[in-house]
Amino acid sequence: PGNFPRLPCGFRFQLPLSKMATITELKAVLKDTLEKRGILGQVKARIRAEVFNALDDQTEPRPPLSHENLLINELIREYLEFNKYKYSVSVLTAESGQPEVPLDRDFLVNELNIVEDPSSRSVPLLYGIVAQLLHTDKEEKVYQTFPRSSSLQFSRWNDSKSANQRN
Repeated sequence: PGNFPRLPCGFRFQLPLSKMATITELKAVLKDTLEKRGILGQVKARIRAEVFNALDDQTEPRPPLSHENLLINELIREYLEFNKYKYSVSVLTAESGQPEVPLDRDFLVNELNIVEDPSSRSVPLLYGIVAQLLHTDKEEKVYQTFPRSSSLQFSRWNDSKSANQRN
């Protein structure tokens, strides 16, 4: 409708044909259109993922994946897939050494001692975990501490850093 130029890919600009637009104006309109449609972010994410894959040294062995990191990565993967962050998922699996095939949700529920009801199965487990933590009474928080385990990779990494490197 109207005298709006249309590109072959279906984008319609908001500049009338009667006005001569500069290249700068066309770039700005194109960028704005792509941002509004959510395409620009997807393209940038795809480029980042492809650059990472091109630069990733496949010959360098990955450190062994601890049980905790396997579970954490799987919670993150489920969240990313739910939100359709497919390029972020590809970078996560490539960089972390997470198995390509996702872990079964029932396995995660069992390993993490999560009690689910049928309505919570439609969202990632991470949403339920965060909701649980957000709605815990302050008195209960005093008694909830994180485990100190030598198998946690963060603890080993944190302990290996000098005080200067952490600041």
